Amino acid sequence: MAGQDPVKTAIRTLDLLEIFAKARTPLSLTEIAQRINAPISSCHSLVRTLQSRGYVYILDHRKRVYPTKRLLTIAQAIARHDPLLEKLTPLLEGLVKATGETVLLGKRQGDRVTYLEVIEGNHTVRYTASPGDLKPLHSSAIGKALLGHLAPTERAGLLAKLKLPQVTENTVTDAQALTEELEMSRQRGWYQTRGENIVDVMALSISRDLLDETLGVALAGPIARMQQNRDLYLGHLMAVGDAFDSLAAELRGL
Repeated sequence: MAGQDPVKTAIRTLDLLEIFAKARTPLSLTEIAQRINAPISSCHSLVRTLQSRGYVYILDHRKRVYPTKRLLTIAQAIARHDPLLEKLTPLLEGLVKATGETVLLGKRQGDRVTYLEVIEGNHTVRYTASPGDLKPLHSSAIGKALLGHLAPTERAGLLAKLKLPQVTENTVTDAQALTEELEMSRQRGWYQTRGENIVDVMALSISRDLLDETLGVALAGPIARMQQNRDLYLGHLMAVGDAFDSLAAELRGL
């Protein structure tokens, strides 16, 4: 792959791996090229490189490609030693057990939220997402919690630069209105969205500091069920916030 743009090559490599999660079946070189919108020659180089490192294998029948479990093994080893998740996962799992709703853990990365962990609820109808998903700050519950956590001057500077696109008809796109909502939510200690990022989804969220990192935790589910159980869910969510605070104090004392 000498001479290729390293950034483009990295993007194509990730695209190539992600398409198998969607396809869930072996793919030919032509199918791969079509799905990641890349020349067959580039795909051939990527596949050969990944094959040489043990990340994909070639089925003799029709020369189709499929990933090995090497990527899974590496990902599991990384996840087991995540400095945040290994401490917080039991708390997040407890929140799912108490509410039945999907629980999300996120961190601000620039002008977006990255989900670090997603533990889906046990209801048949539930909110679904994946670790690594990126969400807008202004229209997601965790995004609001992280914005509200900022000092007023830092928040004002960020909002002055931040684009506030209309994700749904319910999205708050006026910076002043958003600022007022964030300040009200900060004072009461929790944040929410109602159909602002996904029309029929409501989420409740809080933010906490841990290991010098500001994190957001959210409960998300269908609006009707979330609204009906809001006070109960808030009690469980705030209890998790208290547990975060206790853990942070414990870690500071080590």
